[in-house]
Amino acid sequence: MDTAVQYDIEVIKEEVRQLVNKGVINRQQPIYFLFKYLRERDWEFFERELENHDFLLRDRIIDLLGREDWEQD
Repeated sequence: MDTAVQYDIEVIKEEVRQLVNKGVINRQQPIYFLFKYLRERDWEFFERELENHDFLLRDRIIDLLGREDWEQD
């Protein structure tokens, strides 16, 4: 049986942070841009978790990531 993934906001943030760090997505893109990286049947759970934490799909990815610490080069 193939079931949809349950999403937790902290897991979402970490996965998004990894995509940003790899250069796959940009911090300035809207959150809805993440749709192409999810299975379609998971989107509902993903979207609900974001809404539960007051994020809108039009918000920027940087809003989801919040404060980021930068290491010196």
